[in-house]
Amino acid sequence: RYQIHTGLQHSIIRPTQPNCLPLDNVTLPQKLKEVGYSTHMVGKWHLGFYRRECMPTQRGFDTFFGSLLGSGDYYTHFKCDSPGICGYDLYENDNAAWDHDTGIYSTQMYTQKVQQILASHNPRKPIFLYIAYQAVHSPLQAPGKYFEHYRSINNINRRRYAAMLACLDEAINNVTLALKKYGYYENSIIIYSSDNGGQPMAGGRSKGTYWEGGIRAVGFVHSPLLKNKGSVCKELVHITDWFPTLITLAEGQIDEDIQLDGYDIWETISEGRRSPRVDILHNIDPIYTKAKNGSWAAGYGIWNTAIQSAIRVNHWKLLTGNPGYSDWVPPQAFSNAGPNRWHNERVSWSAGKTVWLFNITADPYERVDLSARYPDVVKQLLRRLSQFNKTAVPVRYPPKDPRSNPKLNGGVWGPWFKEDEKKKKSDKSKGANKQKKTKNKKKAN
Repeated sequence: RYQIHTGLQHSIIRPTQPNCLPLDNVTLPQKLKEVGYSTHMVGKWHLGFYRRECMPTQRGFDTFFGSLLGSGDYYTHFKCDSPGICGYDLYENDNAAWDHDTGIYSTQMYTQKVQQILASHNPRKPIFLYIAYQAVHSPLQAPGKYFEHYRSINNINRRRYAAMLACLDEAINNVTLALKKYGYYENSIIIYSSDNGGQPMAGGRSKGTYWEGGIRAVGFVHSPLLKNKGSVCKELVHITDWFPTLITLAEGQIDEDIQLDGYDIWETISEGRRSPRVDILHNIDPIYTKAKNGSWAAGYGIWNTAIQSAIRVNHWKLLTGNPGYSDWVPPQAFSNAGPNRWHNERVSWSAGKTVWLFNITADPYERVDLSARYPDVVKQLLRRLSQFNKTAVPVRYPPKDPRSNPKLNGGVWGPWFKEDEKKKKSDKSKGANKQKKTKNKKKAN
């Protein structure tokens, strides 16, 4: 489902927020368990944990080893959300994994865990393994030996980033070797997918924006089961497509009443067929800072262009509102190329704009805004945005809860919301309502 259909369309789930992926959203591992799969998760969860029911083991995973938050130290697994609000964040199933606090770099530690799972499972029985590596998220940390190949990169952030990526590449290779060693490989599908572009302050570019550098990610599918091997897929594929694609491949059932935004794209990937998808709603975020110059008039009375949104239909991409910092971050590896290169790369849009239109196939770097040249296309895409917006659910972005402080939870980030407290409160309010009713009755009498 798109973010607008889960209520998570604004920002991320913060560690101190009483929020998680809505409990009535059925997950991929839950569906795969229905058809006999063992389901295991290793790595970063980041879908909320304020109550026990939000934890990975309650959302379809037989086992979980990893972190609940979005980022943390790669060696100590310690994370501060703000000064004084700090805690340990490494879990085995539902408990803090203190005994794994041995200073192993998380990319390598997660790989070891995957190897153990594969070694102990029967390869003749189906298994779903979701590995969400922490790398290459900030903080930029990597074991020393991976830096050796990148001494030529002057910028220290880029050098660290390259080292982290080299370690991640090695990890993917080791997982593949384990699949071969333990007899899974011939009947397995490996999907390598990312969640967003790189962070400009940490050696990447455009994360947190709706420009292509923030939302378009490279991925690949590797499997002996692919019909067309070694091909490049340039069709539209979105992260929501994995759910129906994998459930269908596993011969599971997709309930007819679930309104999905994803498509089964296996034939697109395996056989090179056209994608069933013609559009992608990148997002509509009604809470993000409104664009000062945005208006209904600028959106032809169809859409308020102050609202941050982005949509792709065929070759066209439309952005409205405040899409995020748009200056190009130059390839910092060439920091000795002189100021001219920086000047050539720098593209800044005028502050008054709130609508952009690009032909993404012809112009993937989003240099040539076509909104003035093709007003009819702009209107068509604004109408599509407006249609999507009618189906949006309210944003879930609650204020921080002081009970989330790890100090109140043995120094660990973990579930803090107790169901019985909620019950007591509702019982109290029910009692109060009863008293009110009897008082009112007396008054009426």
